[in-house]
Amino acid sequence: MKTPVVAIGLDAADPVVLEEWMSQGHLKNLSRVREQGVYGRLENMVNYCGVPTPAASTERLWAMTWTGCMPDKTGFWGTSKFYPESYGIDRDILKVGCDFEQNPPFYALGEDYRVFVLDPPTSGLSSQVNGLQVLAWGGHYPFTPSVSVPAEVLPEMNREYGENPVLYKDDGIWWDKAYEKWVPGAIQESVEKRAQVCRDYLKKEDWDFFFVGFGEAHTAGHDLWYTHPDHPVYEFHGKPAGLLMLEAFEHIDRAVGEILDAAPENAYITLFSPHGMGANYTDLLSMAVLPEMMYRFNFGKAAIAPGNPSEEPGPIISHPFRKSWMGEMWARNHEQNPLKRALRPYLPSKLLRDRLNGLESPYVLMEQNAPLFWMPAMWYRPLWSQMRAFALPYFADGHVRINVQGREGSGIVPPSEYDAVCEEVIEKLWKLKDARTGKSIVRQISRTRRTPFDEGNLSDADIVVVWEEVITDVVDSPDFGRIGPIPHFRAGGHRSRGFFMAQGPGIAPNSSIERGQALDIAPTILGLLGAPIPDRLDGTPLLEVSSVRSAAIR
Repeated sequence: MKTPVVAIGLDAADPVVLEEWMSQGHLKNLSRVREQGVYGRLENMVNYCGVPTPAASTERLWAMTWTGCMPDKTGFWGTSKFYPESYGIDRDILKVGCDFEQNPPFYALGEDYRVFVLDPPTSGLSSQVNGLQVLAWGGHYPFTPSVSVPAEVLPEMNREYGENPVLYKDDGIWWDKAYEKWVPGAIQESVEKRAQVCRDYLKKEDWDFFFVGFGEAHTAGHDLWYTHPDHPVYEFHGKPAGLLMLEAFEHIDRAVGEILDAAPENAYITLFSPHGMGANYTDLLSMAVLPEMMYRFNFGKAAIAPGNPSEEPGPIISHPFRKSWMGEMWARNHEQNPLKRALRPYLPSKLLRDRLNGLESPYVLMEQNAPLFWMPAMWYRPLWSQMRAFALPYFADGHVRINVQGREGSGIVPPSEYDAVCEEVIEKLWKLKDARTGKSIVRQISRTRRTPFDEGNLSDADIVVVWEEVITDVVDSPDFGRIGPIPHFRAGGHRSRGFFMAQGPGIAPNSSIERGQALDIAPTILGLLGAPIPDRLDGTPLLEVSSVRSAAIR
């Protein structure tokens, strides 16, 4: 017997912060579900060469949520693809994204189940879904085209409710006062529209599975975390803004309450996020420090943000001059000429187009519409063919590629030296320290393949670096000197922890989930639906769903 399931995805909502706010009396609707049902945290791992490694990459974890499968089964490790022959980078969604026909989302249940999905992050259309699929009406850069099935649903939704105010616009920075003023109101408007859409569509018919994703939680985390006291720039910018992040989540909580009120009385309610958010410790390290370290590893000199490790680090950059992090970072590309070096931070962008230290200007890459043009790792690409090892552009973890003869188009590392170069890079990485505290910034380093020519659904990287939760803007290496200070980028960054909560028939109030990960959400919801759980899934149910459903029947 089928029981409807209403699922709400709070994208990048962090369990630690949610629990803190709920304990203080905030987020009353989330608290209600938690008290009336089951709750637990998720902790995500992937395997590289059999070694469990924490996983915090948002797109990868959402794909794992929908498919219930590990990335070595789906082949989807992240949102960019490296082409070794040409040293090219691709970020075309249709080429790089997870194949949801070959690896269908768990809600692709065929004709027996009516399904409504609105803004599932990092999902794709599936021909096996019987119902409505609306992708990228809103959300935080959802890594999927704006499209619907039936095709007319999305245009009709935009006409009736208006276009989403946040979609593809939430890429501002914490020192931009105009953006700070805009984003809270945009989040509120987006949330209110989303709640109205859900209320209306819940009335249209009896859905077996109804899902809505709240990408606004992701936006609030990235953009407003500097208002949380654990962020380094809080003392400069956070106090006047006060509770902006909490206010955003209160809007989301009210919308959740409206959806719960409109849901069928006998429905199972699930709320979850496969990953969380905290003060950002990964962006600077993966996007800027690691590629600069690899430049110095190969060329024995500095390009961006050289510093003197024998001196005390300079102060945190609390009031950046330029209107973008990209511009701030490129202005720190080192000029040998002292006069030019002094003027460079204040030059207009049209005078910062030349290659410097062999790096390609992001302003040129932007004109070429190059993928990830704003990320410092991409600026080193013209030099990759000359480097023994280089950093790939990536979010969350640090990714290093070895330039192997016979694998890369202009490889220079003989396959017989692959292991030695990997170990040399790893040895240098372990020595990196936060220059402000002296603490190590590396938590774990994993090799992704045993030989450079291993085949299968493997990561593009040869080495993956998981960083310690040390929020720093200046890094020291005994081998390569100091990198920084550099300006902080997005205030919030991802964590590998997530959460899952559910209430409904047969679920005991105030019960707990002991352990789980994003993979386990798919079989859990399938079990609550009374749908078969395919053998291909890597996850297992978070609940004893057969017992839950039996208790509900009794």
